[in-house]
Amino acid sequence: MAKNYIQAGEVIDFTAGADISSGAVVVVGSLVGVAITDVANGAVGPASVEGVWELPKVSAAVIGAGETVNWDVSAGAFDDNQATPATGDLTDGCVAVEAAGNGDTTVKVKINVGANTVN
Repeated sequence: MAKNYIQAGEVIDFTAGADISSGAVVVVGSLVGVAITDVANGAVGPASVEGVWELPKVSAAVIGAGETVNWDVSAGAFDDNQATPATGDLTDGCVAVEAAGNGDTTVKVKINVGANTVN
């Protein structure tokens, strides 16, 4: 193996800006990650940046299977791609793998299938 290889890349380290619970979404630059363990404020912990996860959804959003979804930073949840992104929201890089309707509070999302845009 080449001497400059670091790791496969499914999991990366992040520094928590607040206490983070296992399973919570974390934003690392333009990547959406899911914390694998609880991570204390200021500590370094692992986040998965690949796969399909059941994650928080804006309750009123109506999302179709295969639709790109936006990570709404202020709501701490995914929103449909018709929502107007605010500063810091991530768009274009994550896709819903199942439909989630009005009133649903979670959505199954394949994270980082493309390059996210940080607004």
